[in-house]
Order: sequence, then C-alpha cells, then structure tokens
Amino acid sequence: MTQNLTALLPIVKAAPVVPVLIIDDVKTAVPLARALVAGGLTALEVTLRTPAALDCIRAIKAEVEGANVGAGTILNPKQFDEAVAAGSSFLVSPGASPRLIAHAAGSPVPLLPGVATAGEAMYLLEEGYGAAKFFPAEQAGGAPYLKALSSPLPGLLFCPTGGVSLKNAMSYLSLPNVMCVGGSWVAPASAIAAGDWAAITTLAREAFELRAA
Repeated sequence: MTQNLTALLPIVKAAPVVPVLIIDDVKTAVPLARALVAGGLTALEVTLRTPAALDCIRAIKAEVEGANVGAGTILNPKQFDEAVAAGSSFLVSPGASPRLIAHAAGSPVPLLPGVATAGEAMYLLEEGYGAAKFFPAEQAGGAPYLKALSSPLPGLLFCPTGGVSLKNAMSYLSLPNVMCVGGSWVAPASAIAAGDWAAITTLAREAFELRAA
C-alpha cells in the first residue's frame, strides 16, 4: 500500500493554505470557489458535513477553472467512493482507520489521512504514506508537537488543521515537516451567507502570501 504523493503534493503545495469548506447551499459553491482561486488558493477541501457537499464538489469540478477540489471528512469506504465518483482530486480524513487505509490502496485519487499521535504517524509510515493531516492541530499539541516529531519521523509531511488561523499559521509553515495548513478562516460563514466574495478573495490573498512572510 502506498500513497499517491505524485498526485497529492502538487495540489496541496500549490499554496500555503488549503481552505476547509462547509457549504450548505450548492448555489454558493461556484462563486465561493472562484473567490478563493482568485486569491491564489486552488486546493479546496469541501467537507462531507452537509447534504449538499457532493453536489458542490461536482459543480466546482465542472465550472471553476484552476480549482483542485477535494473532499474532506471521509470516514468510511462508502464516502471514499462517493467522493471519487463526484470528481474529487484528493480526499482528506480526520483519522486513519485500517479499513479506510486498505480501501484507499491502489486508488489514483490520493488520501490525506489524519493523525494526532506519534503512534498513528508510525502506522501511516508502515503503510507507505508520506503525508498526513495533523488534526486537531492546536488541541493535539500545536506547532511545538510537530517540531518534536520532525527529527524522529523525517519521512512524513503534515498539513496541520484545526485551530489554525492567520495569526498562528506561520508557526506551522516555518517547520520543515509542514507542507501546508488547512483552515476555515479564509471562508467565514458570515461572508458566504452575505455573498461577499470580494472579502473572501482578500482573505485568500492574505493566506496565499503567508509563505513569503
């Protein structure tokens, strides 16, 4: 079993931040995605936390040039297959169950599974994985914890997600084992509800510029 890093890394490393999106209405999916892409954030994680999520992925895939849309909150093989069928370019899970890891084996669509401990990270390394989501990042020890893992586990890259914001993102991005961060702050629910796409583009542009900060 190996992770398709050749497909995954160009997607998630295209910008320092991967927006984590909870979209209730498919009508907002395309303008939201366009606003984020306009700000430089091209890897978009649409979480499967709403009934509209799969339709949102389909719409973004079909209509938003430059977007690499993926599915988040993948919990089981059924959701994995549904997300792939909807056109996801990558998949993200909050944890790494043996059943899900086994199901992902051989899929051309890469899975970014979640870990919160050194033991979980070792399990992924044993399964041939080179990248993981560190979740929930702040609650699980934050940047100091990831820094401590960089020496004993040099073969694993992380995307910290959970409690990451504009204020603390650089504490993660400055680490050698961090490839990007995931965050919802670039697409606040209030701005989505108001259709304030310009504000979201501004937030996305600020996030895109983090790597150069």
